[in-house]
Formats: sequence, C-alpha cells, structure tokens
Amino acid sequence: MRWFACVLLLVVTVGVRAEEVLLIPENNPKPIYPRALFRAGITGEVRVRFTANADGSVSNVSILQSDHPDLAEATQKAIAQWRFKPWTAGGDKPAEQEVTAPMVFRLDLDTPIHTNQWLKQLRCRDLNEALVDFPEYAWVDSKVFDYTRAYLSNVFHVTQLPNKTRLAWIANLNKRVPIIVRECRNSPVRKYMSLLPEEIRKLL
Repeated sequence: MRWFACVLLLVVTVGVRAEEVLLIPENNPKPIYPRALFRAGITGEVRVRFTANADGSVSNVSILQSDHPDLAEATQKAIAQWRFKPWTAGGDKPAEQEVTAPMVFRLDLDTPIHTNQWLKQLRCRDLNEALVDFPEYAWVDSKVFDYTRAYLSNVFHVTQLPNKTRLAWIANLNKRVPIIVRECRNSPVRKYMSLLPEEIRKLL
C-alpha cells in the first residue's frame, strides 16, 4: 500500500527534547493509513502520548484524541514500534521522558504539485495503460483516482468545499470508477476529466 498518503506529518523529530536528552529517532515507522478511510477521503488528526525510555524503547502509548478510531489504532500500532537512540540516565538526564505528538493523516503527501493540470491533460489511454495489470476491484485504488481524491481534499478550504460535500463527491467518484474505466477503454483518446462527475469536473 502506498503512503498518501502519508499520510502523515510527524511532529516528533530530532528537535524534541527530554529535559537534557535529545531524542534521536532510530526506527520510527509511519502509521499505515487505513485503506478504507483513505479511499473515502476521510482525513484527521490523532494526538498521542507515550514514554520514551533510556534504552530507546517506547512504552505507555495512549491516545489522547482522535478524529476516527481506525486512525487511533493505526497510530498506536506504529508508535509501539518506535525506537530512539539510547541514552545514559543520571544527573540531569532522566530515565524516561513523556512525549505528546499529533499525527496528521492527509491525502496529498506524494501528489504532483499541479495535480489539477495533470488531471486535465490526462487521456484515457494513459489511464488504460496504468490499469493494465489492475483487477477490477482495485481500479478505485489506482493513482489517478487517488490524485483526484487528494485534489478535492487539500486544495479547497472547508468554507469553499464543506467536508460533508467533499466526502459525498468522493463517494460518487468512487461509485463511478467502473463506468469511467470502461468508457476509457472504449475511447482511449478521450480526456479523463470529461468522464468525471460534473461537480468535480468544474473544480479542475
């Protein structure tokens, strides 16, 4: 599964201090963005608290706040695997340090800078080529549709495109994926955007 996503912006980095201890990440895997949420365009933030121990391990992982239980679960699993460079406790250096960090799940971390321009120029033949080895159930997870969802999720402020509307449009897009793919196979020179739901097409 590709990252959206990140999917994720990490706030716990080399700059986090534990009193006199500089926490240096050695193994800090990103949470796996739940595919169903990513596909539906559901974004969110999780605030997590954990204890970094002198031997570099992490313990006492707890979720302080989460916009979705599946995001919380993904975060907890990832943080439990984290490891920092060990330090010697004593003097001004504590045996452990409590850390609080936000994990932000978004859909745009690896999308092209000018996604809408790319999507506007995309021809059906390019989509056909990209999906040549994709089974039908996986069409909705292809890069083209990922990028379209990411564009809707990150370009427009909530005052321009309310979250409820955005999620409904993404759901409609996902529902139309089989139709779009089949139309593209019938008309390779057609532009991808011409097959999108009208409300999405107007925003590109």
